Order: sequence, then structure tokens, then C-alpha cells
Amino acid sequence: MKYICIVLLSLLNINQIAQDLYTCKNARITLFSGALIEDINAASSAGISVYNAATGELDFSVAISTFQFEKAFMRQHFNSDYMESDKYPRAIFKGKIQEHADITQDGTYSVNATGDLTVHGVTQKRTIQGKLTVKNGIVSMASEFMVKCADHHIDIPQILFYHIAERIKITVSATYSPYKNVPSK
Repeated sequence: MKYICIVLLSLLNINQIAQDLYTCKNARITLFSGALIEDINAASSAGISVYNAATGELDFSVAISTFQFEKAFMRQHFNSDYMESDKYPRAIFKGKIQEHADITQDGTYSVNATGDLTVHGVTQKRTIQGKLTVKNGIVSMASEFMVKCADHHIDIPQILFYHIAERIKITVSATYSPYKNVPSK
């Protein structure tokens, strides 16, 4: 009987946790490098994210190879020469939103997510500002922040200094769905 109670309490706890989880499988991440000679834009809609509304935990991940550029040669150089996407396939943020946002009420909340940003195999502690919006029960997040190439050991050859900025603007937007805990058959 004691064992059955423990199992039931565990299942109830798992269901409570699942009620607080939100996922996004198509977060849009863009990068912009504004340099003297040429601007570089790229975008990916393959970002994935999990948000735990109860704890504020937030995880983002995007495969580097999913970024699309205006020019094919830019994508090739980005993946092979700068980001080394074969060696470092993902950019990852694992952190926690510091402010509590009431996801049961429509509104826009200014939030700060503090955690670890890993790019090009180098992890940096970061606090990233953003907005969490709840509208008609739909949770979405957006953020814009800068990443310094040198902080993540991304080398820019001197000859390309006027083509690629030392700081890259990153924009993230994600719309979340409640996590569906579907039992397997």
C-alpha cells in the first residue's frame, strides 16, 4: 500500500510538472552583422525551446547548419570557416527567467534570463533581456541581444575585418504550446 501511494504521488507530481511546461519547435533566430562593406543577414526557424512556467527554467537550442543566408557562399563560409558547425553543431542557452510572469493573465512582461550561452563550444554566463507575452492563453517570448565573436573564440581574419562585424545582433522569437504528456502504447 505504501508503494502504491508513492507511485501515485509521483505520477501526480509529474502531471503537475507537465502542466507547467511549454515547448516551441520552430523558434525563429536571426543574426545580423552590420559591417562597413557588407551587411550579413541569416535566419533559422528551427530553434527548439522548453519553458517551465513554475520554475522559470528556459532552454533554447538551434542547429547552426539551419541558418539560411542570401548568398550560398556566405552559408558555406559561416558553417565551415567561422562556426565550424561540424565540430560545434548547436548554439544553446540554458537559464532561468528571474521574474515571475503570470501566464494565466494576458499581458507583456519584461524579463531577464540568466544562464549559460554556449556558442562555438565556448560557454559564457549571460543575462539576456526579453519580453514574455501572454495573449489569449498563448505564451510567446522575444529577445534581441549582442554576441561578441571573440567571447566565443570565433576568429575573423584581418582581411575580412570590414566584411564581418565583431559583434553580431541576435534576435529570437518563439511561440509556445503547452507540453502534451502523451502516454506511449
